[in-house]
Amino acid sequence: MGPATQQRHRTRARRPAAKRRSTVDDDGDVLCEACGSGDDADELLLCDGCDRGVHIFCLRPILPRVPAGDWFCPSCAVTTSTSAKSAAASAVQTKMPKQFPLIQTKIVDFFKIQRGPAAAAAFEPSEGKKRKRKALVVSKKKKRKLLPFNPSEDPVRRLTQMASLATALTATGAVFSNDLTYVPGMAPRSANSAALEAGGMQVLPREDVETLSLCKRMMERGEWPPLLVVFDPVEGFTVEADRFIKDLTIITEYVGDVDYLRNREHDDGDSMMTLLSASPPSKSLVVCPDKRSNIARYINGINNHTQ
Repeated sequence: MGPATQQRHRTRARRPAAKRRSTVDDDGDVLCEACGSGDDADELLLCDGCDRGVHIFCLRPILPRVPAGDWFCPSCAVTTSTSAKSAAASAVQTKMPKQFPLIQTKIVDFFKIQRGPAAAAAFEPSEGKKRKRKALVVSKKKKRKLLPFNPSEDPVRRLTQMASLATALTATGAVFSNDLTYVPGMAPRSANSAALEAGGMQVLPREDVETLSLCKRMMERGEWPPLLVVFDPVEGFTVEADRFIKDLTIITEYVGDVDYLRNREHDDGDSMMTLLSASPPSKSLVVCPDKRSNIARYINGINNHTQ
């Protein structure tokens, strides 16, 4: 966030002049045009075109922080002819991404699916495997807090699901990873220590650990969660269920590059997730899925737009 002098009337919505068209309450405070509330004034933007107020979290797409320069609401961004407003409008008009080819060999290579008989079987219909998996869920669900996902039985549908994620990763400049990654210049692997968690680390029961391991093994074989990554010109990439999913089902584990929170406090990334809330705070860690990630990045992301 830039200096306060660059944000004039932005971080604190002031009482509007008579010529302005902002919605105000009885005390003269500016109200959000979307939710009608005057709360969270530090996150209430005033349009440089019409002076209407909107919370950054009420916008679609959401803004991760208050912008330092000029800002125009969606209506002004579309109708204005100035260069600054035209630039804002172009951000709304995002083109559809190029679809990843629905070719098994390309998808297997992209996701580094295990090659061999087990991997080939994942892309072939198998009634015996389907019955066995259903029996596993039925027999174990009363003993477990968490359930493994049920992959789609149709191998072509699984390829479609995987291709949808490959499309999103390619369009946002990321590569697929199903693990936490530690790269030079960020936090080392040794920094991710459960002993540093403030108040102690919650430990998964053995049954839940086994369920998580089962899900990871299924994905390594190409047996994918029943999810699709879909694109919307306003929302960006979002995730929708491709079939019914029971409550408490493990879908995926959140992954990405691990870095210290102190290095990311002013980062514009909208999909970072807390990994370790340490004591002292200087050792707290976050997961940054902008370069390496899986489908969790698009479940948790706010905008998920390309640059």
